[in-house]
Order: sequence, then C-alpha cells, then structure tokens
Amino acid sequence: MGSIYRAQDLTTGQLVAVKLISSPGSGLPRFVVESRILSELEHPSIVRYVAHGVSAEGAPYLAMEWLEGEDLSRHLARNGARPVAEVLAWIRQAAEGLAVAHRRGVVHRDIKPSNVFLV
Repeated sequence: MGSIYRAQDLTTGQLVAVKLISSPGSGLPRFVVESRILSELEHPSIVRYVAHGVSAEGAPYLAMEWLEGEDLSRHLARNGARPVAEVLAWIRQAAEGLAVAHRRGVVHRDIKPSNVFLV
C-alpha cells in the first residue's frame, strides 16, 4: 500500500515512522480509515499513532512511533525456527493487541509475519 520512512517530528523532535501511500487513488479511503482507527487504539502491542494528513506535495501520510527492531518475517529468515516459549510470547502479545482492536469492532485482515514487529 505504501512506503515507510524514518523521520523526525518537527514538534517534539522524536523519531517517527511515516507511511506514505504510493498511489492515493483507490487506496486513499482505506488509508484514511486506517489512520483514524489507529488514532483511537492504545495498547503496548499496537504501534502508537502520532499524526496523519496530507503533505504540502499532496501525499497522504500517517506518522507513527518509530520502533527499533525488525519484523518477524526477517527475524525468522535470519534466525530460523525459534523456541516454543519465545513464539508463544510473541503470539500472546499480538493476540492482546488484536483483542483491543476487536473490542472496538476492528478486524486487522492482514496478520502475517511481515506485519508483526519485534522491538
């Protein structure tokens, strides 16, 4: 849907992840909904919302907290199979975040290793 960039929040000075959608067209409504939903969710297993809007160049963006680490897909490719206890801890944390979203009527629809981030 888009690209993620590391940036600095000009107001707070903190590092943020900025998601820009590559071609706003038909993906714009979904992007706006995603931004609004994220702004309403708060849990340690859900990336923190910072802001969203449209850049001076007309590109829609979503700014989120910057996380140091890697996604689960890359981690598994680099390290191979992991101990059961470690995997269960990841699943539990992801499930807790998803439960917060589900209580708000939100279904993620794209849970996969590349969308699970290990901090």
